Order: sequence, then structure tokens, then C-alpha cells
Amino acid sequence: MRHRPNYGRAVSFEPSAMIARFKERAAAVRKRPLPPVAGEERQHFIAQANTDFQDFAMIGDAEASLEDGVLTLRIDLRPADKRS
Repeated sequence: MRHRPNYGRAVSFEPSAMIARFKERAAAVRKRPLPPVAGEERQHFIAQANTDFQDFAMIGDAEASLEDGVLTLRIDLRPADKRS
């Protein structure tokens, strides 16, 4: 049997608050200054920042639901003109 850690289940959890935190993280990544690095290290930093932004922004745009202790994130990846 797989052990599942306790993610603060004793504390009230608000999916909408989590989504808001991810929106804030996405905005913070966009504002993050480049460190004084050059060459390959700079490219790696930029690539990682882009990945971080994408991940945080996707979760920040998610619709979250919590049912029977299961958190479900729904993220519509279709182009805006194809969404219902």
C-alpha cells in the first residue's frame, strides 16, 4: 500500500486560495530579474523561468473542486476561440 503524506488535512483547505497563490507565483516569475549570469547559464535560467511561468499560469487558470477529499484541477488547454 502506498503511503500518502498528510497535506494539512486537519486545516481547512480552500482550492480558490491555492489557485490565487499560483496566479501570484506566475506574476512573480514574470517580474523576476535576471541574475548576473551569461552564456549557457543565462539561457538555462530563462528556460527555467519560462517553464515556471507556464506551470504556475496553467494552475492559476484552473477550475478547482474538492470532493470527498479529492482535489481536481480542470484546465482548458483549447485555444480561446474553441472554448465553450
